[in-house]
Amino acid sequence: MDLVRRTPERPLRDPHTELRRMFESPLFDLARDGSTVKISQWIPSVDIRDEQDRFLVEADIPGVKPQDIEVTMDKGVLSIRGERRHEQTESEGGYRRVERAEGMFYHRFALPESADPENIKARGENGMLKIEIGKRERARSRRIPVEQ
Repeated sequence: MDLVRRTPERPLRDPHTELRRMFESPLFDLARDGSTVKISQWIPSVDIRDEQDRFLVEADIPGVKPQDIEVTMDKGVLSIRGERRHEQTESEGGYRRVERAEGMFYHRFALPESADPENIKARGENGMLKIEIGKRERARSRRIPVEQ
């Protein structure tokens, strides 16, 4: 039997270099899918609460006018789409200050079967979008008394 001498694989490079190589690989390059459509330039923060008789969705959308928001419900998916347009800019002393991201946003949520697509109300006020989605009657939970 002949002995074969093997050398161990080269040691790992610097971890930062390895991570950079990994994220530069085609697997992580989402721009290589051939798509030219940009879905969102920013995503608003959203809170969703499951209450007894409704679902409440609250989105933080400062600077977005209610007429620039579109809310749709299709096949159990709630979609919020809109655009924030920043018209006022501040330039002073050679610098420009912009506090918020601007542009289009698009957010989708899958809702449970208990959501009633015929009972949805949306309103925008003070930089918040509030969407109330009623629950179907049969989906509401109720307490069952236990008899002795």
